[in-house]
Amino acid sequence: MNREKMTKLEKYWILYDVGNSAFIMLVSTIIPIYFNYLAGNAGISEVDYLAYWGYAASVATILVALIGPVLGTIADTQNYKKPLFTISMMVGVLGCAALSVPTSWIVFLAVFVIAKVGYNASLIFYDSMLVDITQPERLDMVSSNGYAWGYIGSCIPFVISLVFVLMYEKIGITMGLAMTIAFVLNALWWLVVTIPLLKMYEQKNYIEMPKKPIRSSFSRLGATLKDISGQKNIFMYLLAFFFFIDGVYTIIEMATAYGSALGLDSSGLLLALLVTQLVAFPCALIFSRLSKKYRTEFLIKVCILAYTGIALFAIQLDKQWEFWLLAVLVGMFQGAIQALSRSYFARIIPPEKSGEYFGIYDICGKGASFMGTMLVGFVAQLTGVANIGVAIISVMFMIGFVLFVKAAKLNK
Repeated sequence: MNREKMTKLEKYWILYDVGNSAFIMLVSTIIPIYFNYLAGNAGISEVDYLAYWGYAASVATILVALIGPVLGTIADTQNYKKPLFTISMMVGVLGCAALSVPTSWIVFLAVFVIAKVGYNASLIFYDSMLVDITQPERLDMVSSNGYAWGYIGSCIPFVISLVFVLMYEKIGITMGLAMTIAFVLNALWWLVVTIPLLKMYEQKNYIEMPKKPIRSSFSRLGATLKDISGQKNIFMYLLAFFFFIDGVYTIIEMATAYGSALGLDSSGLLLALLVTQLVAFPCALIFSRLSKKYRTEFLIKVCILAYTGIALFAIQLDKQWEFWLLAVLVGMFQGAIQALSRSYFARIIPPEKSGEYFGIYDICGKGASFMGTMLVGFVAQLTGVANIGVAIISVMFMIGFVLFVKAAKLNK
């Protein structure tokens, strides 16, 4: 068999990245701009708008951080992973569609938090499926292809949405109707491309059904946390991951909000972030190829250092062309660092406990991004200068790099 050729199940798994990436593309672009519009109508200042958006993103990730490990542990029980994945995915899909309803900025934020919790929770189960749908030697390739096709695939509903959002007056519709079309379109896209995975996926690595699955899950979670504290290689990697991926997700979630707070043109911000997706597609595949020639640890180090430079560059950002350059640079390393981090972790954990381990991984990943978004919002409000708030992100990457170097030595 040609090892480069994807199996049908691998392709269907990748399709979910194509679906959920449409939502996260909205979160990075159209949603914060629309929230800015609603907040502006209510008299909220630009600095407060940036802070409230950061706080909402933090609440969503904290909620998932609290429930993620428990859900992940339960998902390791035989025949539990697919139903939990389906429920969380539907919460995200319905939440995305429901964003078209609120006209109040605070209600809009509440619906956004619900949709984001569904999205983040679904990724716990989705990421842990990786050990079921492919072989250990194909982890880097399949994981990288997931992010790569997710980036390029999400551009399809996004570009269609962009036509309505940017040209609603010429089309002869209201901004509210344009946003409704965008939210519903992306929700349907997310749902439809997930159906093949739901039909074909079967949980191969699992724990046999205990008499009391919920109580047993809590007991296993406690045992796993104890085990991880004794497994220095996994513990150190999760600690490093906590810091460097925190910076990555903070940049993803705050980029458009940051640009809007600086007064940059909304249309330019949206198009620049579309460029990020287009650049991320080939770059993620390039890193997939590089993973066959270079050790995954080395490639992750390159990505962390690159992101440190990106964060430092963003501190002085105040022009539109600089935001465009930032978008290109982020695209070059965004998919790579996410994909390689995921496959690296899948390689060092017990496959039959993938759900509970990825639940903890999610705390240190998307769940940890509350720290970056909270700090950016807090420092921006404290100083009244959005640029200073961004400075904290570079510190996250520096700490993450030092810790990852130590983790890589332990995993050799």
